[in-house]
Amino acid sequence: MNDKPVSKVLVLDESPEHLRSIKKFCDENDLVALKVRRGSVMSVLRTNIDLGAILLSEVYGGSPEEAARIAAEIHETRPELPVIMRRESSANLEGLAEPVRRAVCAAYMANDMAALRNVIGERIFCLMYPNALLRGIAEITESVLTSQFPGVRVSMETPYIVHDRIIFGELFSLMELESSWCRGYMMLQTEEDPLLVLAGHPPRTAFRTVNDLLGEVTNLIWGAFKNRYLGDPAAMSGSQVPLLVNHKHKYISFGTSNPQLCFRFTLADATGTRTATLYARFVFNLSWSPQDFREIPQAFAGLVESGELQLF
Repeated sequence: MNDKPVSKVLVLDESPEHLRSIKKFCDENDLVALKVRRGSVMSVLRTNIDLGAILLSEVYGGSPEEAARIAAEIHETRPELPVIMRRESSANLEGLAEPVRRAVCAAYMANDMAALRNVIGERIFCLMYPNALLRGIAEITESVLTSQFPGVRVSMETPYIVHDRIIFGELFSLMELESSWCRGYMMLQTEEDPLLVLAGHPPRTAFRTVNDLLGEVTNLIWGAFKNRYLGDPAAMSGSQVPLLVNHKHKYISFGTSNPQLCFRFTLADATGTRTATLYARFVFNLSWSPQDFREIPQAFAGLVESGELQLF
């Protein structure tokens, strides 16, 4: 697994020369560059695609006016996504019309990629995640999923950073995380029928069955995470912010503009024909002090060795 999480960025630029340089830039800065056909931009953004930002050319679509229209439409559809504009003659937002200034968070020029690197650092990689935490989450989640779905192969993408607040699937669970170094939530998201089938239940089984299944997975992951990372006596409660869920638009907000740490797991049977996807997101919306992060491997290992803690 990479030492650093990555982030997917949608590149809306039609300059062949700059597309080559932006591809090189993304490869060197932990970004996964995605392209889309011009007429499909909004339909793609209305899906569950996980993004960290959008890189938009000032003349995308053939003119500044068309690029401005697209920027405004993106902002209306996905206002949580940072839109970073490549401009032709200015590295700031001066001179742009007010609707575009509201839609675009920053600008850069092709001859100064250092400015883009700074914006990416401020807007996407603004939270540092210890590598031990990334690896630990992956190990814990893979172990729990393997134990709960015997005979199923579990694979995982490189962890990535998202600004999206869209809910994947019909089902999600939330567990609060609280310690001296972090306060926030762990959220699991999945689709109902594929998970039931992999667990050996026919589709359209009573929905409470999949509720119980995801609840058990959530409890096991949270319990192992708590024992490994949160089991310190210094954790303190503090202020709260409201969580907002809009089921009609599959939208959830944790009351902060901070990006989220996302893990995508794919479960597949032995033939590979039946699969299910599970997203694990970690949202540190109330407190985040990675400099105080510490792992508790000895206590965790001791419980396993003594037989007090087991994964079935």
